[in-house]
Amino acid sequence: MFVAADDTDSMRGNCTTYLATEIIRELVIDGDLDLIGFPRLVRLNPAIPWKTRGNGSLVMRFGRGVGNKTFIGQISGKDLFCFEEQDDWEPDEDSILEKIVPLVERFHDPVDSDPGIVVSRTRPSYDFYLRGVRKVMKRSDIEAEIDRIGAKTFVLGCGRGLIGCICGMAWVPKDFTYELLAYRPQERWGTERVFDPGSIEKADHEISTSFNSWEDRFRKVAMVPGTPCPVMYGFRGDDVPDLIRGHDIIKTEPQSRWVVFQTNQGTDDHIITEFSPEEFIPNSSYLIKGTVVSVERIRGGHTFVTLSTDLGDVVCGAYEPSREFRRALDWLVKGDEIEVMGELRDSPRTLNIEKMHVLKTVDEFEKVSNPVCPSCGRTMSSVGKGQGYRCKRCGTRSDDPVVRKCIRWVVPGWYEPPTAARRHLSKPLKRMGEIQPVEFVDCRNP
Repeated sequence: MFVAADDTDSMRGNCTTYLATEIIRELVIDGDLDLIGFPRLVRLNPAIPWKTRGNGSLVMRFGRGVGNKTFIGQISGKDLFCFEEQDDWEPDEDSILEKIVPLVERFHDPVDSDPGIVVSRTRPSYDFYLRGVRKVMKRSDIEAEIDRIGAKTFVLGCGRGLIGCICGMAWVPKDFTYELLAYRPQERWGTERVFDPGSIEKADHEISTSFNSWEDRFRKVAMVPGTPCPVMYGFRGDDVPDLIRGHDIIKTEPQSRWVVFQTNQGTDDHIITEFSPEEFIPNSSYLIKGTVVSVERIRGGHTFVTLSTDLGDVVCGAYEPSREFRRALDWLVKGDEIEVMGELRDSPRTLNIEKMHVLKTVDEFEKVSNPVCPSCGRTMSSVGKGQGYRCKRCGTRSDDPVVRKCIRWVVPGWYEPPTAARRHLSKPLKRMGEIQPVEFVDCRNP
């Protein structure tokens, strides 16, 4: 039996992943069901205007487990396991919903969340995942699918969370990662988190399959949230035993529970790579290729690159929080060929860059001096802007000054922002098997 929850986040404290652990506690730890497969944290379209934080949907499957089981966490001091398979018996939908609804109501914040719960024996069509991770959807878009699969639902508020439930439940993992989420005791929610940054650095260095947890250059932790939510930290990676080993390394205040989730984070699933000009619309994320027309750095430390593309000229931006990533854009010149990934914003119409691939750079030259007269050896004088040069003695003319080839500080390859500035879904170069060819230092003044 599949159970999905969405839009239970709150800027004042709650977190959908914590509600998922409460559902698991109710049905598995304190109940008589087994967890089938990993609980799933499915990130959907990061460009949704009304998302609370990471736009994550939570999906779990319950039944009677058979076959191998895997240790994936601890809740209420008890070990949590998930099973590879389940037998033919399915629990009753109404019974599950009856146990879950009080949990949703207890943690509901009516100010900024519109929760949805879906309980279903059948998974929705995979197409709903692709639409949910890449497009803006309305509740009317999923109502026929709810009827088709015979799902039971529960909503509060406008019930917008049902959209995320259906789209998250439709995810069939192809590329995937894991995240070990550790949680704080409820009495500590909203207080300053206590942890040892050095232990996070150690875990990041020792666990080679981890990513997006620590920034070496600034010695900055990237895996501990700053919001008043229940999460202590989220340790991400490609290998479950490695994440658990990292959990043993990381030192923090006492934790109430921890669970490993399977996720679509770090996969670039949100990026649309094939589309027509008519489909290039705001609130979705795209891969576009073009030739640099101009580079402009504006007050506040932002950099904008205008690209000539098959879609026409597209303005692409990198903002101050991306720090030294902007330097890679600063060094681009007219004629360079690049491709960029990012969200298309409506106003101003700008593609916010998440990653950049420099495909080809052009030669750049700088003026050394005015040309020398071939007759008398004197330096020529400028006739006027754009009118070339002339020797005052001989009258000899030349159109071109003496130039020398510049060193290009940006070279072909992939470039990405520092760890703390990356989106959940953006695939880090580490997972792509790529290494950024040039490391820039953020020495700019705003």
